[in-house]
Amino acid sequence: MPRTGPRAVLAAAPPWTYFLGSAVFHYLGPAFAVLLFTRLSPLGVAALRIWSAALVFAIWRRPWRIPARLDAEGRRTIIAWSAVLAAMNVCFYLAIARVPLGTVAAIEFLPVIVLAALGARTARNLVALVAAVGGVYVLTGVRLAGEPVGLMFAFANAVLFAAYIVLAHRTARRLRGVGGIDGLAAAMLLACAFVAPVGVWQAAPAVIDPVTLAAGIGVGICSSVIPYVCDQLAMARMARSTYALLVALLPATATVIGIAVLRQFPSFAEAAGVGFVVLSVALHREPAASPAAATATLPKEGEIECDT
Repeated sequence: MPRTGPRAVLAAAPPWTYFLGSAVFHYLGPAFAVLLFTRLSPLGVAALRIWSAALVFAIWRRPWRIPARLDAEGRRTIIAWSAVLAAMNVCFYLAIARVPLGTVAAIEFLPVIVLAALGARTARNLVALVAAVGGVYVLTGVRLAGEPVGLMFAFANAVLFAAYIVLAHRTARRLRGVGGIDGLAAAMLLACAFVAPVGVWQAAPAVIDPVTLAAGIGVGICSSVIPYVCDQLAMARMARSTYALLVALLPATATVIGIAVLRQFPSFAEAAGVGFVVLSVALHREPAASPAAATATLPKEGEIECDT
């Protein structure tokens, strides 16, 4: 008899549907966070985002039980991922407080594309590299005079985003002892401690402001629960080259959300820069993996069911 219920539906859904969910919420939550900056500082919003997401994961997955199920390498991965999550969120919010969301999103993918293109020296990837560098040059040239600090945080966020992809993919595919979502829950819980030194005082005003607190919790769910869970579900079933192709949606998605939510209409040069970055991600191709390597990266039987 065919299985029914939420788990069966999630297991049967194509992996790209999870990516689409991540693409929408990856920048929809931060767009709402920008609106929250009138009530709370960017550091306060970043801390509130992580803490509220950790609370959701704590209720849902009980992540304090996970370290006992990990080997030493798995614990190191979770610790590194938690530090990256905390630093990436802080840099991201400090960037979008100064620079349009679409610009930050385009810069966010530069390290991923540059490293990948340099690692696979083909004519197609050389064109992708030129398009990426050209797009970011246009974007940073537009913003350099007015927002050098915002660009600094945007580039720091970009490096951290590349680290996020590596660690998230490793957790989704190769972490022994736990599923990807459980690993995410443990990393998010530990990220609370990493963000505390820079976020406690900045987030304190939300404690006595129910509207701000509720909005911050909503931002955390939209920004750090839904998209990160979708990432894990997609990465567990999607080849890395396919994932790299689909991330072309994200700068365009951020630009559309920036227009719809924040009324951040890009100039012609900014739109062209985002377009070049999107083109670079679409053009890039990873070298074909050997059959043995491809088999080694397949998710274990039952892993997706455990995650969902």
